[in-house]
Amino acid sequence: MILVADSGSSKTDWMAHGINQTLSFSTQGINPYFVNAQDVVRILSKNKDLAAHASVVKEVYFFGAGCSTPDKNEIISNGLSAFFKNAYISVDHDLMGSAYATCGDKKGLACILGTGSNIAYYDGVNVFSGRHGLGYILGDEGSGTYFGRKVLTSYLYKTMPTDLRELFVETFEVNRDIVVENIYQKPFPNSYLASFSRFMVRHKQHPFIQKILRDGFQEFIDTNVKSYKNYKTLECNFVGSISYYYQEELRAVFAENQLKIGKTLQKPIEGIFEYILKREGILEEAN
Repeated sequence: MILVADSGSSKTDWMAHGINQTLSFSTQGINPYFVNAQDVVRILSKNKDLAAHASVVKEVYFFGAGCSTPDKNEIISNGLSAFFKNAYISVDHDLMGSAYATCGDKKGLACILGTGSNIAYYDGVNVFSGRHGLGYILGDEGSGTYFGRKVLTSYLYKTMPTDLRELFVETFEVNRDIVVENIYQKPFPNSYLASFSRFMVRHKQHPFIQKILRDGFQEFIDTNVKSYKNYKTLECNFVGSISYYYQEELRAVFAENQLKIGKTLQKPIEGIFEYILKREGILEEAN
C-alpha cells in the first residue's frame, strides 16, 4: 500500500492506494514547528483506519507545512517511521505538493493560502521557495491566521462596525483574557487565530469584510508575488481554504494587478495523489 499525505497546520489529508481500493483519511495537522516525533505517533494512533493499515503500508509520501529543512523533516520522518515500520518514508515541503497538484509538469508560481500562506517558483521539476513562509507572527500574508487576526483585533479594539460586532458576539465567546491565553499560553495559536477567519465566510459581502479581504490579498501580492522578477509572465496557482472560499475576491485583486491565476484548489491531496501514482507508474497499472 502507498500512502500520500498533505498536511497543513490545522489538518492532514491522507489517501492510500491498495489492491483494488483507494482509501481516504484525515488527522490533526502535523507541523514540525509544533509537534515532535512522539506527537506524530500519537496523532496517527488516534486514527483507527491508519492504525489498521499501518503494517501493510510500503511507501509514505508526506508533504507538510514546516517541512522545509532537513532537521524539521527528520522530526516528521522519525515519527512516520516509528508508526509505519515497514515503509519507505519521503518527507517534503507542502509547496512541492501544491506544485504537483496545480502545475503538474509546467512551470509557475505555487501558492498556499490556508491556515498559513507561502509561495514558491516551480520550474516543472523543483520548487524554489525563496525567502517567504515566515509563519503567523512575521508573515502569512492573506492567510487564515492573517484574516483571523484582523477580525479578532478589530473586535477587541472596537473598530469593528456595530452590526458585525453584534454578530461576532453571537458566534464566539471571547474576551481579552481568553484570547491572550489561547495565543500566548496554549498550543497551536496559529490555528486558533485562523478559526476566526471563518466568520468572514458568512459575512463576506459586508464592506468591512470586503476591505479586509482585498487588503490582505493585495499584501500577499506585494510581499510575495512581486518578489519574483518574472511574476507578470507566470501563472499563479493556489491551494488552501482561503483561496478557495474567497476566490472571487482573490481573482478580482489579481486582475486589478494584471496577474494571471490558474487553478484554485481547496485541498491538493487528490492532485498530489494522482501525480505520485503516475510518477511511480502505478496509475497506469491500476487502469
